[in-house]
Amino acid sequence: MSSPHTHHPDHPEGSAPASHDEHADHSTHGQAMPDDHAHSAIDDEHAVHQHGQHAGHSTAMFRNKFWVSLVLSIPVVYFSPMFSDLLGYSIPEFPGSTWIPPVLGTVIFFYGGSPFLKGGWTELRSRQPGMMLLISMAITVAFVASWITTLGIGGLDLDFWWELALLVVIMLLGHWIEMRALGSARGALDALAALLPDEAERVTGDGTEVVAISQLSLDDVVLVRSGARLPTDGEITEGHAELDESMITGESKTVPRGPGDTVVAGTVATDSALRVRVTAIGADTALAGIQRLVAEAQASSSKAQALADKAAAFLFYFALGAGIITFIVWTLLGYPDEAVVRTVTVLVIACPHALGLAIPLVIAISTEQAARAGVLIKDRMALERMRTIDVVLFDKTGTLTKGQPALTGVAAVEGMTGDEVLELAAAVEADSEHPSARAIVAAAQDRSLQIPVASGFASLTGRGVTADIGASAVAVGGPNLIKTEGLEVPRALTAQAEPWVERGASVLHVIRDGQVVGALSLEDEIRDESRQAIAALQKRGIRVAMITGDAQQVADAVAAELHIDEVFAQVLPEDKDKKVGELQSRGLKVAMVGDGVNDSPALARAEVGIAIGAGTDVAMESAGVVLASNDPRAVLAMVDLSRASYRKMIQNLVWATGYNIIAVPLAAGVLAFAGVSISPAVAAILMSASTIVVALNAQLLRRVKLDPTTIE
Repeated sequence: MSSPHTHHPDHPEGSAPASHDEHADHSTHGQAMPDDHAHSAIDDEHAVHQHGQHAGHSTAMFRNKFWVSLVLSIPVVYFSPMFSDLLGYSIPEFPGSTWIPPVLGTVIFFYGGSPFLKGGWTELRSRQPGMMLLISMAITVAFVASWITTLGIGGLDLDFWWELALLVVIMLLGHWIEMRALGSARGALDALAALLPDEAERVTGDGTEVVAISQLSLDDVVLVRSGARLPTDGEITEGHAELDESMITGESKTVPRGPGDTVVAGTVATDSALRVRVTAIGADTALAGIQRLVAEAQASSSKAQALADKAAAFLFYFALGAGIITFIVWTLLGYPDEAVVRTVTVLVIACPHALGLAIPLVIAISTEQAARAGVLIKDRMALERMRTIDVVLFDKTGTLTKGQPALTGVAAVEGMTGDEVLELAAAVEADSEHPSARAIVAAAQDRSLQIPVASGFASLTGRGVTADIGASAVAVGGPNLIKTEGLEVPRALTAQAEPWVERGASVLHVIRDGQVVGALSLEDEIRDESRQAIAALQKRGIRVAMITGDAQQVADAVAAELHIDEVFAQVLPEDKDKKVGELQSRGLKVAMVGDGVNDSPALARAEVGIAIGAGTDVAMESAGVVLASNDPRAVLAMVDLSRASYRKMIQNLVWATGYNIIAVPLAAGVLAFAGVSISPAVAAILMSASTIVVALNAQLLRRVKLDPTTIE
């Protein structure tokens, strides 16, 4: 995106030096995804969880096995002597009643426990022991011990059928919750894709025709009626409407869109009809790109997850060693029955399910919440690093500013008003599509001025534009027009324009019948959201820096208005990454926010690269995070989510590991001499309680406010 101070084909350049901060044409398109907008590029179970214990598993499978096993476990528990003794009721007796727990328990073991048995065998074969192997060991030991007791072999009293049933049910429930949470971001995006209309109204020479979206081609024009969703990405050619873009940006407020504005498939024209020229279809739409980005995030690695996986492997060896030692010690003490009971209890209570949930649940929920807020996490490491950032470096044009000129000042000669000058300029510029012309016309419309009708519009290459308004000849242009016409600017206008020039604004003059009657100031418009974003970042203890190719006075003016801590001006595109390195050499950790091709090296060098939503494909590929909207306040959502996620990860890891370190020795019976011991039943309850605590704690992430419009 070019600076507003660069060459205007109808106007000569203003007094400010041309910007070096030239950005490529903005687009969120070009993401490689399947042509069918309603389907993901990655199989659900692969996108959901990359860990080996879930390979080939699905949310539906765990859900179905859970409900079947839960129903079967009810009679198993009810007819269990140990459970009846705990609650003090009598078990009904009838022929075959004693075989209900072992028969149904066996069904539960093989049917409900099959994912854990297969996963444990896979871990054993790959010599990578972890959670699934430990779960399979626990239920296998309980299964074998229970059958030994049922068959009366060795005189052992180890009726674990109800503990086995509940253990399998609890494991299935935990994995179902995990898989559902891990797939929620994927599911949310698939649901959004499913909201796209199946058909579109294509404009033809005779009116419109209804066609399937797959039949649309580039440059087709479609009619989007009031209240309808856009069928594809495009550019508005006719009409004005308030668009609900919350599905892409996460922002609840509607935004005004008109001719020349780009729009995204799936957004809603809330109040008026639009005609839209198709600019992207199928795999090239913005929504397809968002789906791909989220899929990449779900497949990316994480230090925290690696830590949890190592902890699970350690816990396997810890529990296995504790189980072996427990069995040997109690056997040597002359208590073989107690040796088996204690060993089973150790294996049950050491089941690392809570540890296995500790990180994946937090990552899944944080990724989902971020996606709903318009923050697309491509690399989970970026999310983890964001909490450590010392400084956020914003590219100016198109990031802190809109990258479009806006009228910031009007001056008039004596005898005229500013509104009269603006009316003349808007009348001349009405037929021009240049950004500066559009800014002048928009300013006049915002002031509800009566814009006169002009005729005879002509462009003076390199100088400006002219037109006739009534009997007067009116021109609008910059220094070159003044020079070629041999005109003199009144001192009063020059004095009023000096502050504009000092801060780098482009100054255009309005000429009527050979006399300079007014001046206009045009500057790159600062986003209102930028002020809030910078103030909020500084409130969180994060410094804010700005980098631009603009002249120093332009950069300083923007920095002063936004209260930015540090400015890098007149930076050539190829040198932006060096400035990131300069900040890093001071010991600062940098998050870079940019949107252009020339920002890509800097995005890649920074600890966290953040591409703003309207950015180019190259910038998006170089960044670890993509903001779906152009709202810089979304960076705050990233910071807050990173900090909250880290807290939850640490809390869950401490709880999951601490619980096992304390509970396993007690389950082994180290305090049995003092009358303190844990039965297998209590072990199963404690294990399930630990899992529930971790799951509920992770769910608290949903309370973090991520809506850019509400973040303070």
